Amino acid sequence: MFGTSGIRGPVGETVTAELALRIGRAVGCDAQTVVVGQDARLSGDVLADAVSAGVRECGADVIRIGVTSTPTIARTVGWMGADAGIGITASHNPASDNGLKLWTPSGRAFDRSQTREIVHRLNRDEISLVGWDELGEEREWPDASARHVDHLVSSFDDLEDVSIAFDLGNGTGRVSVDALYELGATVNTIDGQRDGRFPARKSEPNAETLVALQKVVPALGVDVGLAHDGDSDRLVAVDETGSYIPGDYLLALFARDAVTNGSSVAVPIDTSLLVQDVVEAAGGSVSYTPVGDVYVAEKVSKQGFVFGGEPSGAWIWPDETLAPDGHYAALKLASLVERDGTLSEQIASLNGDEYTTRRKSIPFDDKTQAMNRIACTIHSEYDNVNTIDGIRVDTDDGWFLVRASGTEPLIRVTAEARDEATADRLFDDIVTLVEGERVAA
Repeated sequence: MFGTSGIRGPVGETVTAELALRIGRAVGCDAQTVVVGQDARLSGDVLADAVSAGVRECGADVIRIGVTSTPTIARTVGWMGADAGIGITASHNPASDNGLKLWTPSGRAFDRSQTREIVHRLNRDEISLVGWDELGEEREWPDASARHVDHLVSSFDDLEDVSIAFDLGNGTGRVSVDALYELGATVNTIDGQRDGRFPARKSEPNAETLVALQKVVPALGVDVGLAHDGDSDRLVAVDETGSYIPGDYLLALFARDAVTNGSSVAVPIDTSLLVQDVVEAAGGSVSYTPVGDVYVAEKVSKQGFVFGGEPSGAWIWPDETLAPDGHYAALKLASLVERDGTLSEQIASLNGDEYTTRRKSIPFDDKTQAMNRIACTIHSEYDNVNTIDGIRVDTDDGWFLVRASGTEPLIRVTAEARDEATADRLFDDIVTLVEGERVAA
């Protein structure tokens, strides 16, 4: 039922009002107060109503904060002293999808044990509905976004010397724009009108979908281009020339700013070697997690961690919140541009061109059995094997990762090194090994 980012899927098929009602009941029977918010998708009202009904049927109260970003929903749980939060969102998925993501008072998404308990509670029908005179109450709190803006403004210095083009993609990113404006930045918005159909571009912001932003930035002569996905938990960037910044580069830039001697950052297992080299040069260390921001959040909640992120655009500063907050990331990047100069120069200082990455997807009828056989072979032939998510092997001059696709009958192979010849050698060796298992099967 739950993936690494909650529940997501097509509305009317995977995600229904009945499902939302059941999730509301499962959360409500173990809470006194639950925050409920939603992104801009057209199906949000129906699902939020169903969630609220389920929570209140179990005697818990609901605080409805309306259409707002996922980072705002996550932060509001703690601000309002609630026991849990339920966000109605499918993040960067298409407009036809929706979903539910559950939040704790710390701003951290429900972890695996918590979501398993929700599923077990539903499967065992351990839901106790209250009588007519014990139903929970619902009230609205329309000030969540304004509270978020105020918090961001109090967290950063003035940004009067920064000019920005911001592609909101018809999503819920207005908090970023309002906070930047209050701090004195010059902000030009693209597709700032909220529209849950996402008519301007696909909800996921990447090099292919941000064509307009890449043209607008140099045309306006602004310092940086920023973009959110549909629910604003992600933040990606375009430099002043209109060039899209790959996620690993932005991750390295944020990590370098955050680390001090002895501190650590958390990144997923498929992150570029660039990040490790940059962090270690700054006196810090890198700890790897399974792919998924919930795993990064779990790691950075531990002592000694100052930052965590995913190349997909999810960034977590644990002293702020354990939720990926695209709004905070937007202001952080704007402040780096004001303090340290053009984004293109900062990215160039990372020396990312020194790294070569190779990738391939290989079809398998039974990827699970294939991964078991591949794991045995790799363990017998290599040292430094990490199996927290797929199979990663670090060598003296690079690394490779073999990982089963979560949605397709494929095994994905990635190899990276500090020079092209080594990357090719690592890649050829592991592809030969993996394809040999397919032949053997």
